[in-house]
Amino acid sequence: MLLDRDDFETMEKRYRAAFVNSLSGFKPANLVGTADAAGRSNLAIMSSAVHLGSHPPLLALVIRPDQAERHTLENILASRRYTLNHVADTFIEAAHQTAARYAREVSEFAATGLTEHWEPGFDAPFVAQARIRMGLHLREHQVLAINGTHLVIGEVVLVDVPDACIAADGAIDIEAAGTVAISGLDSYHRARRTRRMAYAKPHLPPAPLEQVVR
Repeated sequence: MLLDRDDFETMEKRYRAAFVNSLSGFKPANLVGTADAAGRSNLAIMSSAVHLGSHPPLLALVIRPDQAERHTLENILASRRYTLNHVADTFIEAAHQTAARYAREVSEFAATGLTEHWEPGFDAPFVAQARIRMGLHLREHQVLAINGTHLVIGEVVLVDVPDACIAADGAIDIEAAGTVAISGLDSYHRARRTRRMAYAKPHLPPAPLEQVVR
């Protein structure tokens, strides 16, 4: 099937959303934890986390335009603190349910059976069931002129990762943590690493990392 711009314009709305959301391939599955000024917790699943840099450690989120209340975005802008929690295959159903449009006074933690975990001095809730958790401080917020989406850039200031999931070179084994990926709007996938590749150099052929003599 070969499609052009006119084909996208004539697609039924929900069909187009499902189709286009699948084009980028596998995406990270994260639960974003926030709290409002009254301390009420909020939790929302997102698949738009993007690595922007390692020093300082920066991650970006893309949040859809303001066609409805965006409790997560409002909380982030007000408190400047939020968490990212890897979704694992043990709580996919609960994580997916956080996409439902609950009223502001309803905590998605309570509604889905997930458990709040608070770190001292950090004003946003983590997900206790998640094995990889990050606390972020808002560094930059932009509204993109092209479609009104919000680009939220945060600096990672707290990380909780199982020791057993960290390799000697610092790489995190997210498969060992049970982290899952998302494709499209509603498909969840278990991660399975096929290989790690050695650092690419012009004068060397590509090789799996374990074959490289150090």
